[in-house]
Amino acid sequence: MTEYFSFASPWAFVAIPLPLVAAWLLKARREQTRALRVPSSVVFEDLGGAQTGILGDIRTFTVVLWTVWLLGVLALAGPQIVQPTAALPISGRDIVLALDLSGSMERKDFSFDGTSTRRMEVVKEIGAKFLRGRSGDRVGLVMFADEPFLAAAPTFDLSAVETALRNVEIGTVGRSTAIGDGLGLSLKILQRSPAASKVVILLSDGANTAGNVSPESAAQLAKKLGIKVHTIMLGTDTEENVSSAMITPKRDTVTLADIAKASGGESFLIKTNDDLHKLAASLDKLEASTIAAPAVLAPHNLWPYPAGLALALCLAGFFAARRAT
Repeated sequence: MTEYFSFASPWAFVAIPLPLVAAWLLKARREQTRALRVPSSVVFEDLGGAQTGILGDIRTFTVVLWTVWLLGVLALAGPQIVQPTAALPISGRDIVLALDLSGSMERKDFSFDGTSTRRMEVVKEIGAKFLRGRSGDRVGLVMFADEPFLAAAPTFDLSAVETALRNVEIGTVGRSTAIGDGLGLSLKILQRSPAASKVVILLSDGANTAGNVSPESAAQLAKKLGIKVHTIMLGTDTEENVSSAMITPKRDTVTLADIAKASGGESFLIKTNDDLHKLAASLDKLEASTIAAPAVLAPHNLWPYPAGLALALCLAGFFAARRAT
C-alpha cells in the first residue's frame, strides 16, 4: 500500500458558490423595492481622485473575503494524506472468559489488599488484570447462573470487556450454577471464529445445578471443535461471613478437571490468595500462534493549515480596519 491524497468530506466543495447565490438573491430582492437608487457616479462625483482608492479597497476586501471563504471550504472538505501504518501485532488467539455469577459468589472468604472481599470482587480484579496482559488477543465475556448470557463479544477492545466485567452483578440471571450452559455458549461463540487458537477460561465455585447442557456433553463438544478449556475452581475451606440463608453448593473439582482434561486444557484449584497470584502467572503462559498483522491506512489530517490561514487573514483584516478608523 502506498500513501495518497484525498478529502474526507469532498461534498463540502458544493458550498463554494453559496456567496454568489446569496448575492443574486439579495439583488433580486432589492430590485423589487421602490427605493431611489443613486448612480455610483453621483456618489463619487465630489470625491475626485479618492474614487479610485475607495474602489481599490473594495476590490481588495472582496478578494480577501473570497480567499477566506475558499480556505474555509477547503478545511471543511478535510484534506488528508492517507499513509500505511504498521498495525499492532495480533496473536491469532480468541479467548472467552466464562465466569460464574451464582449466589455463592457473594461469599466473603478471600482478602484483597487486606480487606475481606466477596468472591465476585476477587474475580473482577483477577479478570481485569488478566485482560490488561492480553494485548493482541480477542477476548469475550460470558457470565452464567440460572442461564448464560454474552456480556461482551470477542473483541480487541479489552477496555470495553473490562468495563463489562466490572458492571456485572450477582442475581442478574438467577443464583444457580449452569456450568454446562455457560461452557456451551462460549463454545458456540468460538465455533464461528476464524482464529488459529481458541481458548475458554471457565471459572466456577460450585457444582452444576441448573441448565439444559451437562458439563460432560459440553466438554466432549469442546474436544470435537478443538477448543481448549482451562478450568478454575474458586473457593476456600472456611465458611465465615456466609449468610445462613445462602445455599452453598459443594465444589465439584472433579467435573471441572475432567472438562479441562477432555479438551487438552489445565485445571486450577484456587483456595488462597497465593493461589490467585500463581493462577495469574499460569494464565499468562497460555499458548499463542503469531499472525502477521496487515498494515492499516491512517489519515494524516491537513485541514488545520487552510483553517489557520483563513483565521490569520481574518485577524489581519480586523486589525487593518481598526488602524484605518
